Amino acid sequence: MVRKRGYHAAMAQPNAGVKKLETVEPVGKRVLIRKDEDRKITKVGIHLPDKIEIPTITGRVVAISAQVARDEDYPIRQYDRILFNPRNGVPVDFEGDNRLFVIPVEDVVAVFRSATAEGA
Repeated sequence: MVRKRGYHAAMAQPNAGVKKLETVEPVGKRVLIRKDEDRKITKVGIHLPDKIEIPTITGRVVAISAQVARDEDYPIRQYDRILFNPRNGVPVDFEGDNRLFVIPVEDVVAVFRSATAEGA
């Protein structure tokens, strides 16, 4: 099975009108994640003011390093939804929304799995 490890995005070059392909691939024991949006509504339906958000520490794995992909101790795959500790996350200024972070694999606290996927 071939795993894609890098995250690719077409970026427009200024004043050239030409798009180039840029890649972000984590190295070492790290993963690239896209952080979920911070919520503006609580679970009970209370709308929060724009300046107040409930911080989220969940996201999707966008890319994994080659070292993590080979290590069976880390059951993390691309597109997994994870819970992570954001303390050691490094923001990646790769897209305008600034939701990409490189985090050490040790900061992945949990992987969300569907019960039907495990039983199949």
